[in-house]
Amino acid sequence: MPRLVVLKVLFVAFSLLSGTAFADQLVPETREEIRLSFAPVVERTGPAVVNVYSERVVENRVSRFFEDLLSRQFGNGRGFGGMPRERVQNSLGSGVIVSPEGIIVTNYHVIKGGTDIVVVLADRRSFGAEIVLEDEKTDLAILKIDSGGEDLPWLELGNSDNLQVGDLVLAIGNPFGVGQTVTSGIVSALARTQVGIADYQFFIQTDAAINPGNSGGALIDVSGRVVGINTAIYSRSGGSHGIGFAIPSNMVRLVVNSAEEGERVIRPWVGARFQEVTPDIAEAQGLSRPHGSLVVTLHPQSPLAVAGIEQGDIIMSVNGHEVATPGEVTYRMATLGIGGTATLELLRGEDEYSTEVELVPAPEDPPRDVSLLEGRHPFSGAVVANLSPALSEELGISGELTGVIVVEVRRGRARRHGLRPGDIVLRVEGEEIETVSDLKSAVRRERRNWDVTIRRGERVYNSNVRG
Repeated sequence: MPRLVVLKVLFVAFSLLSGTAFADQLVPETREEIRLSFAPVVERTGPAVVNVYSERVVENRVSRFFEDLLSRQFGNGRGFGGMPRERVQNSLGSGVIVSPEGIIVTNYHVIKGGTDIVVVLADRRSFGAEIVLEDEKTDLAILKIDSGGEDLPWLELGNSDNLQVGDLVLAIGNPFGVGQTVTSGIVSALARTQVGIADYQFFIQTDAAINPGNSGGALIDVSGRVVGINTAIYSRSGGSHGIGFAIPSNMVRLVVNSAEEGERVIRPWVGARFQEVTPDIAEAQGLSRPHGSLVVTLHPQSPLAVAGIEQGDIIMSVNGHEVATPGEVTYRMATLGIGGTATLELLRGEDEYSTEVELVPAPEDPPRDVSLLEGRHPFSGAVVANLSPALSEELGISGELTGVIVVEVRRGRARRHGLRPGDIVLRVEGEEIETVSDLKSAVRRERRNWDVTIRRGERVYNSNVRG
C-alpha cells in the first residue's frame, strides 16, 4: 500500500477515535470573533501608566593621583579642563496613577536619590512630583502630583491572591524610553521567593515582555485592574527573555495606604527565623512531601512565641494560604497590616494545630539609647545602640538578635580596628554585653590589650586588640 494512503487511513482512524478532542478546537466563525482584541482594556488603562524621569547628582570617582597630576599640569583644582567632580545622572522608569488625587506608584530604584522628579502622562501632560514615601524593603516608592484641578486617569488595585498560573496579563510601561508600550503574556508562576530584588521576597512571574524602563509600570489583568508593579527581569543580555517579575498588588496596597495616611510603612512583626522544609526534614516529620516552613529561632517577645508556637514547629499556612518558603510566611504576614490576628496552621511532631497570632509592630524594647563612645578603648569613635526588634526592622537584620549593635563608625580606634556598622558586641574582657550601659561600664577602665567578641553576620569573632 502506498505510504500516502497509509497516512490517510491512520489520520482518519485517529480522527474517529478522538473526534471529541478535534471538536473542542474552534475556529473563529464571525467577523467579531476574528477581531477579538485587548485594545479596549489598553484604551482604558494605558492613560494611567506614566513615565517617571528622575535626576540625581552623583560624584565622579576620579583617582586622587590622576587628579593631583592634572592639577599640577594645568593649575586647576577641579581637574583637567575644569572637569567637575559631580555630574547629573538621569534615570527613566514607569509609574501607575492609583488615585484621582494624583498618587503614583513606582519602584524605589527608579527614583532613588532623585532630586528632581518629573511625571509625564500618556497625553503628554507633565507635572513635577514629590516623593511621599520610599520603601526600600519592597522596592516601592509613592509619588504625588498636583494636577491643578485637572482630571487624572487612575487605576484600581486588584487582588493579586486571585491570580492563577496561566491567567492572561498585560505589561504596560516605557521600555528603553521609546514611549508607552504594551506587551501581553500569561502568569508563569506565583510566589517566586528566590529573586533577590527586595527584602520581602514574593513575586509574580510573567512571560509578558518586560525591558529596562518598564520598572514601576503596571501588570494588568484582563479586567483592567492592576495586579502587580513590574520591577525586574531575568536577563543575561539586558533584554527580555520572557522571565519578568512583578510586586503583587496586595503588597503595593499596604504601601499606598501608609502613604495616604501620612505614615511610614509599619508591618506586623514576626520575630522569628525560618527554614525551608527539605526532603530530609519532611521524611523525619512523616510528611508526604516537602512543604511548610520550619521555625528555627524565636525572639522571646515574638508574637509567634506569645501564641504558643515553639522552635521546631512547621508553619503550613497563613490565613488559609499554604506556605512553602520562609519568604512566603513573611509576605503573608506583612500584607495583613497592623491590627487583628492571623490564623496559622502548624505541625508539631505528628500533631496538627492552629493558633491566632496578633499582628503587632516590632516593639522598641529596650530603648535604643544611641551613644557615641569615646576614650582609650577599641570602640572609641563608634556609635552604638541597644538592639530592639524595632531597630532590627529599620536596619534590615534578623529580628531575633539582641545585644548592642554598631550603627556607625566615625573615627578613631574603632575605625582602625576594623569595626563595621552591623557588628554586634557580645563580650568585652569576658563580660556579657547586653545593653549600651554594660558596654560603657566595660570600657571605663583603661587597658593595654582588650579581649573582644563580636558577631558579624552569621559568624562570631574573638579578638585581642590594643587599646
